[in-house]
Amino acid sequence: QVQLVESGGGLVQAGGSLRLSCAASGFSSDYYTVGWFRQAPGKEREGVSCISSSDGSAYYADSVKGRFTISRDNAKNTVYLQMNSLKPEDTAVYYCAAPYLRGSYYYKGAGCIDVQGMDFWGKETLVTVSS
Repeated sequence: QVQLVESGGGLVQAGGSLRLSCAASGFSSDYYTVGWFRQAPGKEREGVSCISSSDGSAYYADSVKGRFTISRDNAKNTVYLQMNSLKPEDTAVYYCAAPYLRGSYYYKGAGCIDVQGMDFWGKETLVTVSS
């Protein structure tokens, strides 16, 4: 059974940092593309970043490029999202997710932060950035 469990959310002041973790079970994170997504109050869920299973390449939404870094630790079967220079507009519930048996589009690049292509979702972790 595939499970994704997020952790690391919290309250931080603007300009601060947080590191989110996504622990995977039931599959190996180094063989699966994993993405981070977020949903702010009153807004649609959006893709933030992802790391490809095929070559380990990372992709970022423009809104977080240069501030967030995605990485994975295969030994721990965990994917991380390091978030620096946080802004109040980063406040949201964050999810990690993975596609399963999808077309190649969803495993790399812009496709791997496409909400429509994700099949496995973690529950959530809340990030609140105060001004």
